[in-house]
Amino acid sequence: MPPAHAPGGKRPPAGRGGKAAALPPPEPALRQRALAALIVALLSLVGLLGFNIEAQRAVLVVIYSLLAGATALWLALTAMRQARRNRTARPRGSVAATVIAGVGIGLAGVMLMAFGLFGQQLSNYGRCLSGANTITGSQSCYSRFSHALDREIGLTGGG
Repeated sequence: MPPAHAPGGKRPPAGRGGKAAALPPPEPALRQRALAALIVALLSLVGLLGFNIEAQRAVLVVIYSLLAGATALWLALTAMRQARRNRTARPRGSVAATVIAGVGIGLAGVMLMAFGLFGQQLSNYGRCLSGANTITGSQSCYSRFSHALDREIGLTGGG
């Protein structure tokens, strides 16, 4: 990152060890925005933990996580941008919120694509698992699911 310059193109006065002087802390509103972004980003990931293989509910949970991640990303980026405009330090937690929100958005996007491509197979697998009472029954469900995916992708040629 290039060194911060003071207005007029002058460098800020050097502090100890020849390093640039520290920027003033961000405004309380920006710190609160960054904290809100971090909390919403974490809620995005927590929403993905509530994932259920049942297709209708799962799609709603994934859409919630996608929207929460997008909101957190917007909050974090606008807090950092405003801090840069005000020539203050970046609010604490804004970078972490950006990273966590990006992960949440990425995971939610992949899950939505999976439901779009393999929704029927996932739904059948969920119904099968809900009726399986034994480990053998669960393994049988997984085997059927695996074969259904293979046929859908075209790996076994049964397509």
